[in-house]
Amino acid sequence: MPSVDIIMKQLQHTGQYMMQYGLAWGNAGNISARTEGDRYMITASGTFLGELEDQDLVECDMSGAVNGTERKMPSKETPMHRAVYESRPEIGAVLHASPFYSTLVACSDIEIPSNWFVETMYYLEKIERVPYYHPGSAALGEGVREKAKHANILLLENHGVLVYDTSIREARMALQTLEMACRMLVVSQSANIAMAGLSRDTEMDFLEKAGYKPRRNWDLS
Repeated sequence: MPSVDIIMKQLQHTGQYMMQYGLAWGNAGNISARTEGDRYMITASGTFLGELEDQDLVECDMSGAVNGTERKMPSKETPMHRAVYESRPEIGAVLHASPFYSTLVACSDIEIPSNWFVETMYYLEKIERVPYYHPGSAALGEGVREKAKHANILLLENHGVLVYDTSIREARMALQTLEMACRMLVVSQSANIAMAGLSRDTEMDFLEKAGYKPRRNWDLS
């Protein structure tokens, strides 16, 4: 496990990356990463992801306690992040954002194909929807908890997206893949372009045999 200082720097870089590539805007969004055991570091309430200072990152534990009284209050969306970490011990990072195309799809009933290209086959294999609950509410946290084991990408209806993976880098890649796929989806439909996805057999053969990345073990209980 990287040190707290390294994780802090990785989160600061990720915030800048998300702003640079249109994966976040304004004060919308919050990001976190597991530090050790039952602790994780999350952006403070009301912070701008593109300019995160050390004091804008708060270390918490699963009980909600904050490490260090000199720090700001953690994001009000902490219940979502905590629900993922408690449900999925292998998860190392959680990114919540409202990218344009991904949020457009989250506000619709459009389904996102996973069979278009290599990254969609891997990162978008399992996507779930979470019904709308007010941001920061305990109800939203429980809605996320209900779906967390079934996917690594959650569409938060009329809100945005929640992406989580084993590391900050993997979560960042999943978020960018999601936004790219949603952009292709919306543009292709607008231009009446018929997309030619791969067959389910080909998709499964890739996931099981291609060796691109280890196959994910999904808990569908």
